[in-house]
Amino acid sequence: MNVLRIVAPGNESMLEQWRHVHNTIIPTHLLSLDDVRDRSRRHHLEVAYLGEALVGCSTVRPPTDESPAATVIARVLADYRGHGIGTTLYTRGLARARELGAEIIETVVLSSNPEGLRFARRQGFVELERYVLPGETTPWIDLRLEPQNQ
Repeated sequence: MNVLRIVAPGNESMLEQWRHVHNTIIPTHLLSLDDVRDRSRRHHLEVAYLGEALVGCSTVRPPTDESPAATVIARVLADYRGHGIGTTLYTRGLARARELGAEIIETVVLSSNPEGLRFARRQGFVELERYVLPGETTPWIDLRLEPQNQ
């Protein structure tokens, strides 16, 4: 039986695996390894494995002095969706955001990822806005967790 293992990326190889999942799921916003290193200093990143297989990753952007909101993002590779991995990543991210003092929980989904959008809505997120980043063509969707789900 394969066991789900979720860990913070502790070396370059694991940062590269986090990057692989991110770039596979978000091909319109590819990150370099330097980008991921920078994110790992500012955000809480985790990588998920089922047995030895890379299956997903997550990001928690902590609240700041300017905003009491934390952003929680769970990403699961297509072949591993529908088995509770996203829920586990999201639950861990939500707990981490709360540990960091978040008063509001948000997430962001690429509009070309309808499965991710359905997942966020099932968790209780509601859409705030859609926007296109400079140089991109695919809209992003910002969502906020409804207060009764926080």
